[in-house]
Order: sequence, then C-alpha cells, then structure tokens
Amino acid sequence: MKTRKVLALAGVTLLAAGVLAACSGGSATKGEQTFAFTYETDPDNLNYLTTGKAATADITSNVIDGLLENDKYGNLIPSMAEDWSVSKDGLTYTYKIRQDAKWYTSEGEEYAPVKAQDFVTGLKYATDKKSEALYLVQDSIKGLDAYAKGENKDFSQVGIKALDDQTVQYTLNKPESFWNSKTTMGVLAPVNEEFLNSKGDDFAKATDPSSILYNGPYLLKSIVTKSTVEFAKNPNYWDKDNVHIDKVKLSFWDGQDTSKPAENFKDGSLTAARLYPTSASFAELEKEMKDNIVYTQQDSTTYVVGTNIDRQSYKYTSKTSEEQKTSTKKALLNKDFRQAIAFGFDRTAYASQLNGQTGASKILRNIFVPPTFVQADGKNFGDMVKEKLVTYGDEWKDVNLADAQDGLYNPEKAKAEFAKAKTALQAEGVQFPIHLDMPVDQTATTKVQRVQSMKQSLEATLGTDNVIIDIQQLQKDDLLNVTLFAQTAAGEDWDLSDNVGWGPDFSDPSTYLDIIKPSVGENTRTYLGFDSGKDNEAAKKVGLNDYDKMVNEAGEETTDVTKRYNKYAEAQAWLTDSALVIPTTSRTGRPILSKMVPFTLPFAFAGNKGTSDPLRYKYLELQDKAVTADEYQKAQDKWMKEKEESNKKAQEELAKHVK
Repeated sequence: MKTRKVLALAGVTLLAAGVLAACSGGSATKGEQTFAFTYETDPDNLNYLTTGKAATADITSNVIDGLLENDKYGNLIPSMAEDWSVSKDGLTYTYKIRQDAKWYTSEGEEYAPVKAQDFVTGLKYATDKKSEALYLVQDSIKGLDAYAKGENKDFSQVGIKALDDQTVQYTLNKPESFWNSKTTMGVLAPVNEEFLNSKGDDFAKATDPSSILYNGPYLLKSIVTKSTVEFAKNPNYWDKDNVHIDKVKLSFWDGQDTSKPAENFKDGSLTAARLYPTSASFAELEKEMKDNIVYTQQDSTTYVVGTNIDRQSYKYTSKTSEEQKTSTKKALLNKDFRQAIAFGFDRTAYASQLNGQTGASKILRNIFVPPTFVQADGKNFGDMVKEKLVTYGDEWKDVNLADAQDGLYNPEKAKAEFAKAKTALQAEGVQFPIHLDMPVDQTATTKVQRVQSMKQSLEATLGTDNVIIDIQQLQKDDLLNVTLFAQTAAGEDWDLSDNVGWGPDFSDPSTYLDIIKPSVGENTRTYLGFDSGKDNEAAKKVGLNDYDKMVNEAGEETTDVTKRYNKYAEAQAWLTDSALVIPTTSRTGRPILSKMVPFTLPFAFAGNKGTSDPLRYKYLELQDKAVTADEYQKAQDKWMKEKEESNKKAQEELAKHVK
C-alpha cells in the first residue's frame, strides 16, 4: 500500500456523486446531450500508466479502457477483454482481446487495433518508469518484483505474455481471488508501442489531448488550465450504444461559493448540484426544494479518528508538564480508556457539522472495512465481524455495525469502560484529567466544528475532571505536515487525529487491514503514531503483534474465499475491540439536486471503472426534470433487489471461467 490512497478529511468543497452535472442549453443537434461537471485540480500529466493521482485518473478513466469494467450492480464485465479464464490453481489468467477494439486519435481517426502486446508494453513501460501505482501488482505478477528492483533485466521473464494478437496471459505468484478487480486500474492498461515511441518524452502531456491514444467511450478534446476540460463521445467505440452523453465539459471550480451550484440548478444551467447543509442559504433552499433533495449512496472511503500510541513531538500541545505527557501516553495504551473514547463520542452530532442534522446519520460508518465491502457464504463482511466481535465482551453484544447509523455511541458504556481504565491507570501513577491534543485546520470551518463537537460530547460524557480535549488550531500546511505528510512517526504531533481516511485499491479486505500491520504497514504512523518494522514497544503493549499475525494468516488463505474473509473478519473484530482506529464517516452520502437518472452509473467499491465520485460517464443517463426524493428511493429499492440477484448470477458465472 502507498500513502497516495490516504485521504485528507473532507472539507466543505468535497464533491459527492452527481455534483454539478448539466445538460447543455444550446445543443448542436437535436437530441444531443451535454454533461457539464466541475473539477478542482488540474492534472500534471495524462499518463494513466504511471500516475497515482486522482486528477489524472478522473480524466483518463473515461477515455482509456482496460481488460474489464464494472456494470451498475458492481459486477466485473468484459471491456477490452471479451472473455477470460483462470487456471484451476488460480495462478494463470488468460484474456481474449475483442476483435473490434481499436485505438483512435483525439480527432477520432482510427490508429491501430488494440492487441495483446499493448498490455505487455503498458506494464513494461509502467515498471520502467516506476509507476506510482506499481505496488498494486508488483508482488502479484510472477517475476515483476525482481524486474522492478533490477535483479532481473529481462522483461520476458515477467509473468505477462502475448500468446497471440488477441490473447494476453498473466501468471501470478499466488492465487488472488480479487485479481480481476485490479484490471480496471491504469497500471494494467494497454498502450500502443509505435505511438509511445513516436511521442517519446511528449507522451501524455497534461494539456495536449493528442499526446495519447484512445480506446474508451470518450475522446479528450481540450484542456485549458484552471478553466475547462472537454470530451466528446467516441463515435466508433465498440460499445457506443451504452454511451448516452454526447459531450462532457468540466469547468474549474475553486469551491468557495457553496450557494452557487444550487442557484445554477434552479436557473436551469445545471442538472445537478452538491448542497451544503451548514451553509447560511441551505435553510431557505430546503424549504423551496425539499422534495428534490436526495442523498447519494455511501462509498467505500472510511474516515477515522486515530490514536497516537507513541507520540514523540510536542510542538503543538496544551500540555504543561512531563507528567501530563506521560499520563496521556499511558492512558492511550489502555484499551478500556480507548473504548471509553469510542463509546463516548457522539458521531451523529459530529457528522451533522458537515451534513446537517437530517443527513448526519447517512454518512456514518462503524468499522474500518465497510460492512458490505465483500460477501461470502451469504453473509456481508460486517455480519462476519459481528460474530467474532461479540466474543470479546458484553459491551459488543448489542452493537450494530451497519452503515448510516451510530452503533458505537453509548454514554453508559463509555462511563463503565472509563471507570475500569481509571482504576488501572491510577495504580500506574497517572494523573487526571488526561489532556488529549487534537489538531485541526483553522481555516476549515466545518472541520473545526466537527472537532469541537467531539470535544463537547466526550467531555460531557466522561467529565472534564477526567478528560480534556485540547483543540490545536493550525495553519493548513502545518496541520498536513504533522499528520498526513509527516515523513516519520517523530513528526506525528498529536494524540487524537481525525484528519485522514482510506479508500480501497481493490476488492479484498487486505486493501484496508494491511496498511496498519506493525511489521510492514506503510501507514502505521498516520493512524497510530509509530513507524512499522521497528519492533515498536507501544505496538507490542497494545497487542498489535497479534493483529499482525491475524492479517498475515488471512492473507495466506488464497483458495477458500469464505475462510479468507472470515479470517480478515477476525482481524477487523480485534481492531474494533482495540479502539485504536475509530471509524467516523464515509466520503459520500451527501445531499444533491439532480437530473441524472438514478442508478444508471457504473458501481464499484474499488477500482477505476465503477467509482461514482467523481463520475464515470459511460452508461449515465439524464432526465428532463429534477429527481424527487421519492423517485430516488424507489429506484434505490429496485436497484438493491436487482443487484442482489445480479451479484448471485455473477458469482455463478465465475465457476465457468475456471479451466
């Protein structure tokens, strides 16, 4: 895992699914549809093979197709590969490239067929250029790690082969039931070697649509920095019947005027708008448009409150003595104390600072791995976790782990756990109250309000004679330097931090749980304040070595998915009981006004072809009138039923691919 997927806590400018989509008022031809959207960051390149940045992937995922993509139910379906098979031992994946797959220039002129060798060329290029996303496949594909490290300089020894023009084959080091979900990522996408060589260093230049070829549903027509990005439908695309939007125009938006999207929706220039419930204008808007305010689905990003169990820096602190520092350290190493924090924190009030009282519960998350992220043996992952969690103690018997409700907040439990902690800590010489520093971006109003809400609920529940949350209001750069961008644990200057979250790379619980393994996890410092791989004493004291063992054992189960997920559920249950990482909210689940036909978007919790934030334009349909909340709810209910049946059929189909 790389920290590129660690996400800063969302502020008021965060776009949810469906924000700022629009039909053009001046269509060039009758029936032509234009979809307008906004973007906030210009891409520094168009190199889908090497980028780890969302600003590039948000563009290129709409113009470049890989082997597979997601349908609207989250199933992986054919894209460049019209069919595929996997060997019985799970090590060899063979894909048949469709005959009608073509490369086109930005002007829509046919350049060449898409061939199997294009995938080989793409992976070699990505590896040679040290792609930021190489970690996704470096340990998966046979021989790739050795080639990437320079131990073997012959790429033909790597486990990817073009068996003929239409057949590409991958050989893995060990079975990965989730391998296909990685094929939607840019690092595994194809590139035409002749074109690549002809462009040289000018390949994939940020503002030059002609610097790449296109095999996807759209052609990139222009990019003007801090202004616009424009697309046009690829008229010769193999699956053009599923591309309903003719043109796409992205307009740069700095996110400052949060009332403008709704105003533009009302005057007819936008067909969807992100709403901001804490803005001054929202109350009036709610009265006027109440029937049309709908809430997007929750995504798979999980924001958390992390606990620094080995703090070393105190530049930003309210502590006035070494005794206070020592007392806080000892308290955070005590599981009952951490559970008191988890149970005493009113996360609904916290979430309402961003999503308003009506929408607060709609973004709540209770476990690090989303409860519906994967399923096996007829159970969601959250159900598996609950079965394991109840064995840890009576405090977990009545806890609901489902999304969109607060299953943790319980003042009585918090007080009971704190009483146990206080007795044990006083015996260690700890002095109360415990002072907990929480840093926050002082310029982000909703973030400050969220931390203040957490302070209020914890101090009200546990008493200021026991716990005091000291809010450290910092400049944004200072905040990032002591949280998200800290290079070592020594730079993590906080006790509790709600400044980060995690979004998954592929469809397996390991994409979450591996990142905080004390042995090799690359984000232990971001969440827990210590550097992995250094036999940290604090990590030992809180039992993280046991967690490491659980996660490793789960990863070693490569053939039985049910056993694998159950083992990961054991690790998640341990993590939940430890209260080291306290989940708060998802990224989406936000209110919008929209003229998008509900649930026509591709869907997936992971990968580049099914995300709904930001949008993927293929499959999307528009309607003339604003969607009502009732329409949206009915469409969602229908989609949920269809999704369950579709997913079952997809699972049955998987067996047919084993050969």
